[in-house]
Formats: sequence, C-alpha cells, structure tokens
Amino acid sequence: MNSTARQRSYGVKGAPYVFLLPATVLFALFFALPIGYALWLSFRKVKVSGLGLGSGARTEVWAGLENYTDALSDSELLNGALRVLGYGCVVVPVMLGLALLFALMLDSEKVRLTPFTRLAIFLPYAVPGVVAALLWGFLYLPDVSPFHFVLDRLGLPRPDLLDGGPLYLALSNIAVWGGTGFNMIVIYTSLRAIPAEVYEAARLDGATPLQIALRIKIPMVAPSLVLTFFFSIIATLQVYNEPTTLKPLTNSVSTTWSPLMKVYRDAFGDGDIHGAAAQAVIIACVTLLLSFGFLRAANRRQKQEAAR
Repeated sequence: MNSTARQRSYGVKGAPYVFLLPATVLFALFFALPIGYALWLSFRKVKVSGLGLGSGARTEVWAGLENYTDALSDSELLNGALRVLGYGCVVVPVMLGLALLFALMLDSEKVRLTPFTRLAIFLPYAVPGVVAALLWGFLYLPDVSPFHFVLDRLGLPRPDLLDGGPLYLALSNIAVWGGTGFNMIVIYTSLRAIPAEVYEAARLDGATPLQIALRIKIPMVAPSLVLTFFFSIIATLQVYNEPTTLKPLTNSVSTTWSPLMKVYRDAFGDGDIHGAAAQAVIIACVTLLLSFGFLRAANRRQKQEAAR
C-alpha cells in the first residue's frame, strides 16, 4: 500500500472521531466538568476563624463525608423527598394512563380529525413549564379564577386548591397537563409501527377492538411504556418549576417543598454551596439507582417473557 492510499485509509478511519469531537467537547464542558466540580465541592467546607472578618478568616478545607451525613440527617430534605414521592404517586400513573388512552383512541380507525386531535393533545407540552405553572396558578386563585366566579354564581363552595391537601392535586394537574402529550406521541408512534397484518389476523380470529387493544396493542408497545415511565420518574424526582412558580401565590409552598428547591435555597439563599453540592449528588445518585433498578427489572421481565 502506497503512502497516498495509507493516508486515505487513516482519514476514513478518523472521520467518525472528527464528527464526534464537537459533541464530546460540549459534553465535557457542560456536563462532565460541572458534575466533577460538584463532587469536589461536596467533600469540602468553609472553616471560619474568629469572627470571620478579614483576609484569611474564611478558608476552604477538606470535609470528607461530613456534608453527606448532614444532608442525610436533614429533616427538611427528607420531608421534601416524601412530598415528591406523594406527588409522583399521583402524576406518573395518571399521566401515563391518559397518554396510553389517548394513543389507543388516536390509533382507532373510527377516530376522525386525527392530525388535529394529535396536535391539540401534544400542544400543552410546547408551553414552557414556568408559563404553564403561572397560567394554572392564576386559574387556581379564588379572586381571579373564572372557575371560582362560576362556582360563586351557582352558589357552590369554592375550594382552595393552593392550600393543604389539594395542593398536591393542583401541582399534579400542571405536570399531567404538560406531559401527557409528549408521552402520548411516544406511545402512538409505537402503535403506528405495528404491522397491519397483525390486526387483520386478530379480526379474522374474531377479536373485538377492545380485545385487540388489551391483548395486542398494549403488550406490543410495552417498551415505549417502559421508556415513558423511565422519563416520568426522572422528571418527578427533579420537580422544581411548578412549586417554585406557585410559591408567591400561596403560603403552603415552602422554599424546601422539593429536594431541588432546598438545594437552591441552601446554595444561593444561605450561601452553603458545599452542603448544597452534597445534596445534589445524593439526589443524582438516588435518581440513577432508581432508574437503573427499574430498567434492569424491566429487561429481566422482557427476557422471561421471551423465553416462554
């Protein structure tokens, strides 16, 4: 092989790495580097000498696992995690149930105006989360809500959705309204990929539309359901926009309502950047463990079903 052919061969082999280089650099700068910096901060703390005044009075020293032990024993962080758990128990099943129902309805041959209906269901997902929370927040406020005005005219009680137990339903409604469309599109795309011959064979065997949906469509889109459940779990653990946006409208939402809100409060409100970094690392690890465990359980179940 001459030198020209050898250079051309090296150029062909190196082309993929050239195309990957921009993405790799961006990943390292805006993802890997911040994670590494957060880990480094989580193992350090600020040591204050004397009154903390003057140069050298505040120095950064190694803290070991002290920030992690403080975070794990912090009642505010644990209470926020419990609130998010209750929030997720409402959001995830309702959102995925509606997404599956809408996808099955759109996949039905009897549905008319499918493109318009699909767009109408998906459109709330295009609304930014902060804007959606503000819109729903003003609809919840008794003094400005048109729903409360109608209830008042009808002589019916006006529930305060921003106080107490109903607050969970109010926050969950915002997440369900905004996320159902995205999950519906994922499931609907999987339904459209099922060969038409499968449905035709089921009809020839006398299967009803309901039986086709329960015994053919839902089992065949199980991977999409796993994917949407996976994304929904991650989004639930990282809830921040909705309670933060509704906080100025009610006293029921504290600055530590969710774990991420507490991380923000500690880092930028109290100035405890090292403790906040440790809490962020813990939240990331819990998210990773739950996601990995769920995916592994789902893969194990799929392998068992395939072996039968």
